[in-house]
This record gives sequence, structure tokens and C-alpha cells, in this order.
Amino acid sequence: MSLEELRRRVDELDDNIVELLAERLSIAEAIGREKAAGEVPPQDLGRERLVIEHVTGAAAARGMTADEVTELYRSIIKLARQRQARSVAFQGEAGAYSEQAAFQYFGSRAAVKACESLEGVFKEVESGTVQFGIIPMENSIEGSISRSYDLMLESSLMVSGELHLRVNHCLIGNPDATLDSIRRVYSHPQALGQCGHFLRQMGFELIPTYDTAGSVKLIKEKCIMDGAAIASERAAVIYGMKILARDIQDNPNNFTRFFAIGRKDAPPSGDDKTSLVFAVKHRPGALYEFLRILAEHKINLTKIESRPTRKKAWEYNFYLDFEGHRQDENFRAALPALEEHVLFIKILGSYPKAK
Repeated sequence: MSLEELRRRVDELDDNIVELLAERLSIAEAIGREKAAGEVPPQDLGRERLVIEHVTGAAAARGMTADEVTELYRSIIKLARQRQARSVAFQGEAGAYSEQAAFQYFGSRAAVKACESLEGVFKEVESGTVQFGIIPMENSIEGSISRSYDLMLESSLMVSGELHLRVNHCLIGNPDATLDSIRRVYSHPQALGQCGHFLRQMGFELIPTYDTAGSVKLIKEKCIMDGAAIASERAAVIYGMKILARDIQDNPNNFTRFFAIGRKDAPPSGDDKTSLVFAVKHRPGALYEFLRILAEHKINLTKIESRPTRKKAWEYNFYLDFEGHRQDENFRAALPALEEHVLFIKILGSYPKAK
């Protein structure tokens, strides 16, 4: 075959590939509707792993290597997941880090709904107005977001996924502002705390608000010329504001951990985590016995912390994460023994580990 004939054959094959890809995405949309009807979490990493294994096996039968198809199919799977559009509630205004987390986890086609409070996110999901919520749980610098943990305890919703989002803070002012003209800085208390060194160095007055992006919106709408906000670069673009300084967080390894929440948790993927909350009986060694049982059943903890019960002074609940799924045999075998040492135990959900 001549060069022109070969190229013509490539064009024909590309037409076929595009046609098949369009059909695959159409099926992905149908799968998304079925998942939505059953309130199934959007990510099923176990199924995605089987797809990769299937195509790499098919590739090997045709003389291709796994590497030659794996990355391609990961992109196709990502594209297919984005076609399975979800409705998601988040706390904050457009441009908030929680909105960014929603798009990153659920895909760019997610229908997002802004809520003024974390309580609002839970109400939207519980009422069925949206399918899922995305909530911040802890920051690598400032620690846990206590209200999120309290709401998880109070709600019947479950954790279906987690996401680690890198946070890069910007100091944002009105278009005519300069760094020297700023006297006050507005933002969420977590963001103010994450930029403590920069803010102390500049000597700004700090004004806590309910949201990072909402702070940008505030100084714009009220024309606060001597005020700036700490928020994302995307928030500056959305509201047409000026970035006065970038990457002002104290630590470059600044991540926030988010939970995706819904009516169900996720099926086993083979690489999972489980979150739960419990309170031990008021007797010596009760917490030790609880942890000993986990160790005896080869259950590896990744986090444990205490939170006040908010019912009686100096009484605490314990929040715990471990590697594995609640359906795993070792946890199911451990559960009856664990229940002997607690006043209550509530599984918040099992979900694939964040990558």
C-alpha cells in the first residue's frame, strides 16, 4: 500500500474509533442514570480495575503491552465518569475550594449547588434535592473541621468517597488595590490559620467569614478598597478581582481532605478505608480493649481522635479510620467483640482510598 492509501486507512479506522467511543460514552450516560436511580456512588474502583484488566488482556492477545493501553483507558474511564453527571451540594460560594473539590471528584459536568452552611449541605442531600454532598473534614496544617465530624455523627448519610485537594491560597483585592493599600483581610478561619506567617508579617487585621470565595464576593460587592480576601485563583477569576499575592500558605504541602456523602457508602474496591465513631464504656481499659481487638484482627488504623460529646462535660466520642472495608471478613469478625466495650458504635462509611 502507498503512503496515501495507508493514511486513508488510518482515517477510516479513526472514524470507527470515534463512533465506538461515542457509543461507549452513551452507554456510560445510561449507567449513570441507573446509578442515580439506585443512589449508587459515582466511583466504582473495583469495576474500573476489572475494565483495565480486561483491556490489557485483550491487548496482550493482539501483541500489545499493558502500558500501551492502560493510560488510554484511564482517560476513557475518566471521560465516561464525567458523563455520569451528578448533583452535588457544597458549602460556600462559587469559586470555593469545596466547589473545586466537587468538580474534581464528581467530574466537570456535575450540577453543583452552593449552600451557606455545612448543615445546609446535609439538608440538601437528606431531602433528596441533590444526590451527593462534598464536605471538608480536615486540613493537613490546621487539623480537623469539628463541625463536619459532629454532623456526620448526627446524620444518617454515609461516606462514599474521599478526596485530597491541594490548597494554594491567594490574597485577592479589588482591581485598583495594591498590596500596600490593604489593611484588613477576610476569609474562613481555616484559611486565615493556614496563612498565619504571611498575615503576621504584613500586620493585617483579620476578619473571619463563613467562606473563602464568599469573602472575595463580599469585598467586591461592598467595594472594600482597603480589604482583601484569601481564596483560590479561580475565585479571583470568577469575580473579576485582582491577585495581590500567590501561594501565601505557610506550608506548600497544604491539603484538605474532603468526604463525598450520600445515602449509601461505596462497594468494596480492594483498596478501601472505613470511618466510624464510637464511645467506650466508662471503665478502666475500655479504650485499650477496643484497640487491642482491632490489632488482633489485623485491622490497621490510619487515624483516631476524640471529640466532646456536646451532651455532658468531659465525655468524648472517638472518631477512627482504618484500612479496609466494613464488609471485610476480619472487621465483621471483630465487630461483636468491639460492641462489648462501647456505649455505641456507628459506621460512617467505607470508601475507596483517595489517590
